Amino acid sequence: MRVHGCTERRVNRSTAHHPSARHFSPWHLLCIDATGAVVLVTGLAWLGLHYTGGAGTGELPHPLEAWVLRLHGLAAYASLFLLGIVAAVHVPHGWRASNRHRWAHQRRTGLALCILATALSLSGYLLYYFAPEWLRPSLGWSHAVAGVAMVMCIVMHRRRSDRLRTSRSG
Repeated sequence: MRVHGCTERRVNRSTAHHPSARHFSPWHLLCIDATGAVVLVTGLAWLGLHYTGGAGTGELPHPLEAWVLRLHGLAAYASLFLLGIVAAVHVPHGWRASNRHRWAHQRRTGLALCILATALSLSGYLLYYFAPEWLRPSLGWSHAVAGVAMVMCIVMHRRRSDRLRTSRSG
């Protein structure tokens, strides 16, 4: 049906109650998950290389440190692009949906995810371009802690929405 030159969007009623289900296709979710996994794995791999046999132990840098960090940075840039999609599509709809009592707790984890994403972006930028040597270790560890916290927050955010979706359909 066309209304004033626009096509009416039909919503699948089985997923209409779930805020994110109608906003992302399976390939969007796959890209978000895959990029997040690469960022997490490369970040943890760099920490392992750096602090078990590389420059973090006072030795010469491990030969793979630079390559793992390059892959981490590339995946981080991709995740910023995907974060823009999430911010444009999912966040406004999720914020409105969380006004309903049933989804109110999703707002807290969603807000925490936005804050953590901002902290990770800023700390990563500072580490790459501006951090003086005396600040790098503490900034790097806070970046790592924020990354792990982001993973835990994503798991909580998704579990809660899955639990609400199954309780609604069941």
